[in-house]
Amino acid sequence: MLRRRPFLLASAGAALVLPRLAIAQAGRRPSITVAVQKLANSNTLEPLRESSNVGTRLMASYAETLMMQDWLGDLSLRPGLATAWRRVDDHTLEVTLRSGVRFHDGREMTAEDVAFSFGPERMGQQAGAASNLFGSVPTNRQGKEAPPEVAAVARRAFGGLAWVEIVDRQTLRFIHEGPTPAIEGRFAQLAGMIVSRAAFEAAPSWLDWGRKPVGTGPYAIEEFRPDQSLTLVAHDAYWGGRPPLSRIRFVEVPEASSRLNMLASGEADFACDVPPDLIGQVERNPRHEVVGGLIMNLRLSVFDKTNPVLADARVRRAMTHGVDRQSIVDALWGGRTGIPRGEQFAFYGEMFQSDWEVPKFDPAEARRLLKEAGYKGDPIPYRLLNNYYTAQVPTAQILVEGWRQVGLNVQIETRENFSQVLSKEGQRGIWDWSNSAGFNDPVASMPRAHGPEGQQWQVGAWRNEEFGRLCAVLDGSVDLAERRRAFRRMLEIAEREDPAYTVLHQTVNFTAKRRDLPWKPGQSFGMDFRAQNWKA
Repeated sequence: MLRRRPFLLASAGAALVLPRLAIAQAGRRPSITVAVQKLANSNTLEPLRESSNVGTRLMASYAETLMMQDWLGDLSLRPGLATAWRRVDDHTLEVTLRSGVRFHDGREMTAEDVAFSFGPERMGQQAGAASNLFGSVPTNRQGKEAPPEVAAVARRAFGGLAWVEIVDRQTLRFIHEGPTPAIEGRFAQLAGMIVSRAAFEAAPSWLDWGRKPVGTGPYAIEEFRPDQSLTLVAHDAYWGGRPPLSRIRFVEVPEASSRLNMLASGEADFACDVPPDLIGQVERNPRHEVVGGLIMNLRLSVFDKTNPVLADARVRRAMTHGVDRQSIVDALWGGRTGIPRGEQFAFYGEMFQSDWEVPKFDPAEARRLLKEAGYKGDPIPYRLLNNYYTAQVPTAQILVEGWRQVGLNVQIETRENFSQVLSKEGQRGIWDWSNSAGFNDPVASMPRAHGPEGQQWQVGAWRNEEFGRLCAVLDGSVDLAERRRAFRRMLEIAEREDPAYTVLHQTVNFTAKRRDLPWKPGQSFGMDFRAQNWKA
């Protein structure tokens, strides 16, 4: 039986203890503390290295891009550091920069800074890209060699980008190798953070830079203590107006109960990643509330087809039919989420496959497939983290029990971090994952996760040559009908014929907070503390 560590609920009488913000002097901006499950998987803050759910939560405050996704509204693209953009042709995007933008180091943003942000010194060596921009420069001129993951993330996000042309002081053109669909949305990805070239070049090492990148956001990095805390301070020269908070302190607290205890005691103003079964307990205190809902992220179980047992696609197909997704949604989430139509989102618009379904829960079909495959009960390792994802452990318990009932011998192996999960030491089998869409097209998600440049392919867990060819079509065709056919076929391969993963449910993100704080959650892990989302 799963047991949670209890957290202490502040009684009604505790309301006599004034919260820290309430006793601030009139006219002074408040500071807040946010208790998070984890700060960064890589112990850096550079979006090109820390491409993760936990990193996204922090980056919204200090990292900015040319375009921004409206996570607080209708999910459309809106101006960011670019005020306007237009397609010159099907592989060239021209952008007009916002004037008067100041970096955290006080310098004014220039077209040269923007071009540098997408260049080889910051993004690393880009094997396979077309020309000078992503050519053969593995390190920057100071010899600060970036980790290989930097170039890998850059290839996923901007691999078709061949050249950045500075037209004039306020205008640049991004020229791609060939036709590029959804070209505008790519520049809303956090990997496209615009950075200060002078600050990058002045950093003693790449790690120094990675732990204190200099951008243009409403808050600047004051202090980063890996595995402990991140403190941001207001950037009063922010182009979007004076930030409403003087300081934001994110504190790493792995246990959900401990985060909620911090909220109850007044040590924290926000507690992230609240398990749904604790919402009622949090809201018994009239000073607290839980906010949030569905975000553009999906929870998955992914497979390693190099495992001798999982090499047979019929075993993986059996696993997809042995998942009772509705039980997970009902038992763990109280119906607050749902089962999506595969690895896609409705905000894909014309690319959304509205009639697609995930493999149905069908124990009889699962048993039939296992019998046909000649499965004899060989163990299948399931590398599990301790609630990195909300309700991860209880979800795993439901999964393993469902697989046991159809005859699968899945054995949980606890790991401490993703490096251990992905390690080739020993035998990998299944692990948990989530996949986000950074903009409104499937190219933002599917190839980036499972294609030739995607993590699952790159770590040697799954590859399918037809799927790889289709990724190129999805990524490089501007013919809507052709792209729709390619995407449909990719779903057929990765979810039914040669499963790379199986989708469990859409992610729900809940945050406990002080009820009096004027903040609203968006449809992303990112926490937005700009003035428009903090209206006292």
